[in-house]
Amino acid sequence: MNRRMVDIALQTLDEVDGVLWLLDAHDKIKQEEERIAETMRGVETPVLLLLNKIDLVSKGKLLPLMQRCSQLAPGKEIVPVSALTGDGVQLVLDIVENWLPEGTPFFTEGEYTDQSERFLASEIIREKVFLLTREEIPYGVAVTIDEFTEKQEKNLLVISATIHTERDSHKGILIGKRGAMLKEIGKQAREELEKLLGCRIFLELFVRVDPGWTQNPHLLGEMGL
Repeated sequence: MNRRMVDIALQTLDEVDGVLWLLDAHDKIKQEEERIAETMRGVETPVLLLLNKIDLVSKGKLLPLMQRCSQLAPGKEIVPVSALTGDGVQLVLDIVENWLPEGTPFFTEGEYTDQSERFLASEIIREKVFLLTREEIPYGVAVTIDEFTEKQEKNLLVISATIHTERDSHKGILIGKRGAMLKEIGKQAREELEKLLGCRIFLELFVRVDPGWTQNPHLLGEMGL
């Protein structure tokens, strides 16, 4: 799945106004990142290297890492940032704003996304899975919406969704003792959806094990990945 997402991103490099390449300053540069750097060297689109987590790295280690990044992607701008403390974030926003061409608005005032409500529901549920299970569940989790029915007379939206995972052990973690984890995922997702959509939500969640789904192009396509 990760490889597919990277391939899709690389295919769009010449179609965008700028590229933000996020690296972990607290980690070593791996072979995969060296391959990405090789691709970036041939891109005419502006590229900004973001070294995140500088709050965890001393200046003595940060400077050699920046030099290494300069060697990997010569001529590309590098900005050390910390998503946790906010250091460097405003500089990044200023740089990105300068990349963007001025034009007529694509959306009217008050519109924040072009994604469907079904897609937003699946992503909010998936977000709650990550926030509540933390490192116990890898990012090999997807959510599909099985039912999305509006009952206008009751100001009610009925949503049925399936959480897909690759392993039986992950299913147990997602459900939790006596269903406690799944209930909490559903509770937090329902509350956020009610605020977003402005109506009452009846949310029903299921967990299904689909071995190898992250390697199956057909299933990835079905799940919008």
